[in-house]
Amino acid sequence: MVLNRRDCLATGAAVAGGLLLPKIGAADSATPLIKGKAEHVISIWLGGGMGQIDTFDPKRKGDPKKRTPGSYYESIDTAVPGVQLCEHLKTLAPLMDRVTAVRTVNHEAIDEHAAATNRMHTGRPVSGTVTYPSLGSIITHERGSANDGAPPYVLIGYPNVTRGPGFLGAQHSYLYLTDTSQGPAGLSRPGGITMERQSRRESLLKVLKQNADPTSDKRLLDYDAAIEQSLKLSGPEFNQVFELDREPSELRNRYGGEFGQRCLLSRRLVERGVRFIEVSHNLNFLNGAGWDVHNDGILDQHKLIQELDTAMATLISDLEEKKLLDKTLIVVTSEFGRPPEFDSGGGRGHQGTAFTCVLAGGGLAHRGAYGETDELSKTIVSNPVPLPDFFATIFAAVGVDYHKYLYDGDRPVPITDQGNAIADLFG
Repeated sequence: MVLNRRDCLATGAAVAGGLLLPKIGAADSATPLIKGKAEHVISIWLGGGMGQIDTFDPKRKGDPKKRTPGSYYESIDTAVPGVQLCEHLKTLAPLMDRVTAVRTVNHEAIDEHAAATNRMHTGRPVSGTVTYPSLGSIITHERGSANDGAPPYVLIGYPNVTRGPGFLGAQHSYLYLTDTSQGPAGLSRPGGITMERQSRRESLLKVLKQNADPTSDKRLLDYDAAIEQSLKLSGPEFNQVFELDREPSELRNRYGGEFGQRCLLSRRLVERGVRFIEVSHNLNFLNGAGWDVHNDGILDQHKLIQELDTAMATLISDLEEKKLLDKTLIVVTSEFGRPPEFDSGGGRGHQGTAFTCVLAGGGLAHRGAYGETDELSKTIVSNPVPLPDFFATIFAAVGVDYHKYLYDGDRPVPITDQGNAIADLFG
């Protein structure tokens, strides 16, 4: 057997790292690789820290004035016996047989938003030597676009390095927009640039590239690929996807405000062939604090929950009506959860040791909820789901090998930190 340089380095890394690779190999044989059939991911990001005890893992009601720990709202039953939600998720409650609230996600990221945001997008702690790729970039690196005429990865929100491709390179980055009333600014020609003028520019660029010396610089090749893709996507055919007024007004109204329109756009992007879409929902103007409900921010938290409820329930129903729900995995994540105790201002702090992330659709065997926390949603009682396992579950759902290695140059990097998918959701 002949070993190439990468094989030798991977073997060396295994020895230096306490036989890491054989350990993963043993895990592989003990836990066969799971491969789902979903084709797309819509990832809803609740920036600020959604409190699980006030949404998807409600417990006995507390009292912020008396500083009695507990939920802020009443609980309601759902379509799944024994599974309850907060009273403000009433539209989603009848659809919970298509949903699983994974109530025992946990990570050890420091109690700070930026570090936890990075952790929830890359699955890794911040590193001084490696810029890790995001979940979206890994999935699009492995699966590509579902349609040659669509970008593989679209971010509906503000750009950030935590959403980026890291060492995978610029061609696995995202196309982004922040306003659903218009398409991405990068795909629109300035007013003075006519089609004829654009054509002349492209012809000149082609001549310059033909006469330039060949390059093997990966950074230049990556940006050439990104420019080529942007030129392909800047035409009217793809940009029609952003024209939400093509949708029936009744449906647009059901989705709700700006966040709902983002979710509607995500469905249109799925139809067009986009593989991974992140939809940001941290619209601070609703309660002045977004999901970061310290102190008085909790007073109007219900407005955010109600908006999430309306948009997510409509998205599930809309995808189902168009026979796209089994092909599309909806993921709802946040930096961390919230403790049951109330702070001195009546709000809540941060809690990463036990919190809820949500999965819907994607052809999974949904059960309403997975994992159990104690009577105050503070400690995990059964079926803990470390973040690598949650990432592995997402990868498995879309047919990505979660035991695979990626490479930062010649350095082997496991696609998750030895995560394994939640087998019960693939029954």
